Amino acid sequence: MARPRTFDEDRVLDQAMRAFWRHGYEGTSTRDLCEATGLDRSSVYNAFTSKHELFRRALARYTEAMTAAQLEILESGDRPAVERIRALFAKIIDDEFTYRGDAPSIGCLGVNTTVEFRGRDPEIAGLLERDATIRLESLRAAVEAGRRDGDVRSARDSASLARYLNAVTAGIRVAAQGGADRATLESLAETAMDALTLP
Repeated sequence: MARPRTFDEDRVLDQAMRAFWRHGYEGTSTRDLCEATGLDRSSVYNAFTSKHELFRRALARYTEAMTAAQLEILESGDRPAVERIRALFAKIIDDEFTYRGDAPSIGCLGVNTTVEFRGRDPEIAGLLERDATIRLESLRAAVEAGRRDGDVRSARDSASLARYLNAVTAGIRVAAQGGADRATLESLAETAMDALTLP
């Protein structure tokens, strides 16, 4: 009979997620995971079967949390759509400085994983694609709402604008990893808002 687990699985996933987030999949060793989670090697593998499975679950936890935060902002009906999009950019920028403090930014685990794996792992690629589909749909719906409000004046179609906004959010995170200051990140966000609102 298997012994019952004596650890909080959600806590372990969060700690593993932070290790992968900071060092990447390849850069995170089993020893790193043991140190991060406080578990020994056998406990890690008994609970999660492999480093890959632990990473998949940590990445899924990360994308679910980040996408839920995006949806909460974009789907709230208490302000105009363009202000919701602006608020999303503000949160992304705030997050960069909240997570990093005085240390270099670690960016976005989803973006980092996309770059590291480059589509070579079908399971991870599928997870990221499903997450991107949800985020793009929420952005497209916000753009369409902004167009109905008369605030979005770009002639580009809503799906193209959603992809553009999604790319800008990734670019902000990469720029932060490169050491960009808050003013630079805010300028990127404002330029994206201009692309939406200026005719």
